[in-house]
Amino acid sequence: MALSGALGHGNDSTEESNIMRRVWHCSIVLGVAVGMAGAVAARAQQSFADRFFSHNNTMTTLQPPLITPIVGADPRLLQYARASFSHEYAAAGNEVVSFGNNRGGGLISGDRFEFDWNPPAYIEHNSTAVDGFGDTSTLVKYRIASGNPQHGNFDVAAMLSHSFATGSHKNGAVTDSFGPTLAGACAFARRFDVISSLGGTMPTGKIAAQGRSIASNTEFQVHATRHIWLELENNATFYRGGEHDGKMQNFVLPGTFYVFRKKEWRPTHPFFIIDSGMQVATSSFHTCNHNLISEARILF
Repeated sequence: MALSGALGHGNDSTEESNIMRRVWHCSIVLGVAVGMAGAVAARAQQSFADRFFSHNNTMTTLQPPLITPIVGADPRLLQYARASFSHEYAAAGNEVVSFGNNRGGGLISGDRFEFDWNPPAYIEHNSTAVDGFGDTSTLVKYRIASGNPQHGNFDVAAMLSHSFATGSHKNGAVTDSFGPTLAGACAFARRFDVISSLGGTMPTGKIAAQGRSIASNTEFQVHATRHIWLELENNATFYRGGEHDGKMQNFVLPGTFYVFRKKEWRPTHPFFIIDSGMQVATSSFHTCNHNLISEARILF
């Protein structure tokens, strides 16, 4: 349905959509090639690989063994790459597809900081709206306090993101914005954990038109088997100013994660995760509904 909807935009939009699909596929191929090249380089320079992978290894001694939520913020420090795809229904009823879903990757610096970069997603509206790229963003995370299972099994972190208004054809925000967030997590009974975060979006200009928002996310996770994690998220957004002033929307998201790692896996080894979940609106007001999110992640 996404392809047939894109054809409705005319030849120019169809050509652009096809180009973006090729770019998306080429990016995946390039990512795999870079990963393979990195693996070869690691064999040739084992000392560099040891130093590079030691970041996540160090974090396992300082943080609880959780898994990053599909939507909510993770207070832990991680080195990762994340490819994401989302398919939702807008309030008008059309299907909106996001190639990238505003996800990217992150690197750890020392034992306190993580720096992320999220490249712009390509968005297909399947309506009269013009398809195009969304905004790009960066994030810095600071680990305030944490403990592994032998020392409290908790984590608290502060984050600050900056979204750049780089979207094309009105597929992004009007201005840049900042997003401060405070997140915390606690694991217990060896198989369960709770993660919660509170943050906001603060535009740098045209505030009366765009408004501000506050987002609250809470996740309950179960480590069901060696490879499978289950999650239930609640995502709420409260609007102040702008066209949605005074309104709030709430979603519930059940999700599943499958973790691939060998029996002899150690914290210095990378591992691969696939996950999927669907946001279902539980509030009378919502800008979208039935948002299916599918992802692939590698932690290194």
